[in-house]
Amino acid sequence: MVILISGATHTGKTVLAQKLMEKYKIPYYSIDHLKMGLIRSGQTELTVNDDTELVPYLWGIVKEIIKTAIENKQNLIIEGCYVPFNWQKYFGKEYLKEIKFYCLVMTESYIDNNFADILKFENTIERRLISGVSKAELIAENKRNLQLCKEYNLNCILIDKHYEIDIEL
Repeated sequence: MVILISGATHTGKTVLAQKLMEKYKIPYYSIDHLKMGLIRSGQTELTVNDDTELVPYLWGIVKEIIKTAIENKQNLIIEGCYVPFNWQKYFGKEYLKEIKFYCLVMTESYIDNNFADILKFENTIERRLISGVSKAELIAENKRNLQLCKEYNLNCILIDKHYEIDIEL
């Protein structure tokens, strides 16, 4: 089984992946590691600020990692914001039955009421050199992700009142 965890920046994708790894003993892979490896190695001229252009570039590799894990009957958690919302079209039925997808989405009211804490916990797992995320950007990105989850009929974990996320496998 492959578990895909997506969502906007600062939604806790990496924290959830770490939590699932510890609970179920399933390794996780952060797409950010692939991104930084490609950028630092000079394999691409894209930069950390080129998120839109990075999605197809990174997804081309990640979807093949997913297929390989499934073919080898290996469990894997993959997390990152570089999973396109039309991800299902890249897999046949035999793969889709082995993939569970979750998109973490914070409501506008949650962001409004907890923005200071969101920033406070941004380095829980990853060490961000600079954040630069604004409340308005975070709200817009989460609204967009919620709309896309609905459009593509994807599993969305809505973070509204309290930040308590757990996934039972």
